[in-house]
Amino acid sequence: MNETILDALQYYGAGVATLAALIVSLNLGRRITGWAFVLFVTSSIALIGWGFLSEDSEGIGFQNIALLLINVVGVWRYLISKHKPRN
Repeated sequence: MNETILDALQYYGAGVATLAALIVSLNLGRRITGWAFVLFVTSSIALIGWGFLSEDSEGIGFQNIALLLINVVGVWRYLISKHKPRN
């Protein structure tokens, strides 16, 4: 695999996850938090690709499979579901 592509996946995944975590921590509202989870989803996808295409990085790939599932729940909860959250 091309090292430039692997580097792009790695740094995109790390950078976007950091941005999404900042957005969630700011508690800017349901819709914005939902879009932060969309960013988390793209980060997880990038890091899954990087983890399985890079040598000795499968652990990050497996971790991000789990995180992808968690992040999809976040997208569902904050952007798709019409139920009001519990207090």
